[in-house]
Amino acid sequence: MTPTIFAGPSWNLVADLQTILSYGFMRNGFVAGTVIAVMAGIVGYFVVLRRLAFASEALAHSGFAGATGAVVLGVDVFLGLVAFVCTAGVVMGLLGERLRGRDVAVGATLTFALALGSFFLSVSSKLAGQATNILFGNILAISPVDVWYVAIFALVTLTVLAFTYRPLLFASLDPEIAAARGVPVHLLGVAFMVLLGIAIAASVEVVGVLLIFALLILPAATAQHLTARAGRAIGLSVAVGVLCVWIGLLAGFYAPYPPSFFITTFAFLVYLGARTLTPGVGSTRRHSARANSPCDL
Repeated sequence: MTPTIFAGPSWNLVADLQTILSYGFMRNGFVAGTVIAVMAGIVGYFVVLRRLAFASEALAHSGFAGATGAVVLGVDVFLGLVAFVCTAGVVMGLLGERLRGRDVAVGATLTFALALGSFFLSVSSKLAGQATNILFGNILAISPVDVWYVAIFALVTLTVLAFTYRPLLFASLDPEIAAARGVPVHLLGVAFMVLLGIAIAASVEVVGVLLIFALLILPAATAQHLTARAGRAIGLSVAVGVLCVWIGLLAGFYAPYPPSFFITTFAFLVYLGARTLTPGVGSTRRHSARANSPCDL
C-alpha cells in the first residue's frame, strides 16, 4: 500500500535518506525502478530509432489484457503480462514487414487487446482494484518477488541486446543496406518486438499501461534529440530515466500522490526542456547516424 507520509524533508539529507530507505516498500521501489529505468533506457533507444512508439503503446495495452486475464485465471499477474505481451510482439513483428503494414498490424493488435481486456473486466468482479494498478502502476506496492522477476527479465533482455547490438543498430539505421549485406533484418525485427514486450511487461509494474512512455519513450527521445552518437544517446537515456525514477520516488514519499505521476512529469519536463533549449540538434540525428558505420557508433 502507498504510505500516508506528509512530513516534508529536513536539512539533514543523510538522515532523510536513511528514513526513506528504512521502509521495505521504498527499497523495493528504488531497486525495481532503477533496474527498469536502465532496461527501458537501452531498449527505448531502439524503439525511438525504429519509430515504434505506436507499437509500444499497442504492446502496453496488450499487457493490460494479459494482466486482467491472469487475474481471471488466478495466475501471477506479471507472468500473464509477459506471456501476452510477448505473443503480441511476435504477431506484430511477423505481420508488419514495412512501416505502413506495421501500422495496420499494430492497430489490429491494439483493437483486439482492448476488446479482450474489456471482456476480462466484465467477467470478474475481482478486477475493480487491480485494473487501476495495471493501468497506472503502483511502484510502492512492488513485492520482493516482483523485484526478482523484474531483475531476471531485465537481465535476459539486456543480454540478448548485447549480443545483437551491432546488427540491430545497422538494421535500424538502414534496413535496405543491412539486408543486402546479409543481416537478417526481418528476424531481428521480430526478436526485437519480443524484447520490447518483455521490457514493457516489466515497466508496467512501475508506471502502468497508460504511463509506459514515461520510461520507455521520453528518456530515449530526449537523448536522441541531444546527440547523434548511439553510445552517448543510450547512456544519456539511461541516466535520464534513472534520475526521473529517483526524483519521482522521493517526491512520492513526501507527497500524497502516486510516484508514477512524478516520474512521468519529470520525464516530460526533461524532454520538453531538451526540445526547447536545443531545437537544432535532433533534426540532424538520423542523417549523422547514417553517415557513420555501426562500428563507429
